[in-house]
Amino acid sequence: MNFLAHIFLSGDNDLIKIGNFMADGIRGKQFKTYPLEIQKGIILHRFIDTYTDSHPIFRKSTKRLHYNYHHYAGVIIDVFYDHFLAKNWNNYSNESLTDFTNRFYQSLHDNHDFLSERTKGMMPYMIEFNWLVSYQTVEGISRILTQMDSRTKNESKMRFSSNELIEYYTEFEQEFTTFFEDIRIESRQKLELL
Repeated sequence: MNFLAHIFLSGDNDLIKIGNFMADGIRGKQFKTYPLEIQKGIILHRFIDTYTDSHPIFRKSTKRLHYNYHHYAGVIIDVFYDHFLAKNWNNYSNESLTDFTNRFYQSLHDNHDFLSERTKGMMPYMIEFNWLVSYQTVEGISRILTQMDSRTKNESKMRFSSNELIEYYTEFEQEFTTFFEDIRIESRQKLELL
C-alpha cells in the first residue's frame, strides 16, 4: 500500500498515522527512538507491507506488470491501489478526502518535531502538490509515477505504467476492492494488539 492507504488504515490517532506514513525511511530498531504511538504506527506499517506483499490478490495484480517492470511491479500496484482508494473514498469514509487530507497535513505541522528528516524534506512538496488528493485521477497517478521513475534515473520505467492502469482498469479495481476489505480487517485487528 502507498501513503494514502497507510494513513487511512491507521485509525484515528494522529501519531499512529504519522508513524505509519514515515515508516519506510526508518530502518531496523531506529523506531524505538520515537514516542510510543509513533512506534505503533511504524510497526503497523511493517505489518501492512508484509501482509500486502504475500496476499494472493495483490500478487495477482503485480503479475500483470512483472514482465515490463520486474521488481518495481509491487511499488506500482501500491500506487494503483491508492488511486482506487482515493477514487472510491466515499465507500470507505464519511469524511471527504479533502478534509481527511487537510487534517493529516495539519497534524504533520503540529507534530513537526517528531518527523524524520526524510519526512520533513518531502512534506512541503507533498502538501504543495496535494499528492493524496491527486491520487483520485489517472493523470495524478501518472504524475506521481513519473516523479518516482525520475528518482530511479528512469530505470524503472514506472512513468509508462499508467498505460497498464488504463488497459486493465476494471481488473485492477476489482482486485483492489477485494483486497482492501481483507487489509482493513487485518489492520484493525493488528491495531487492537498494539
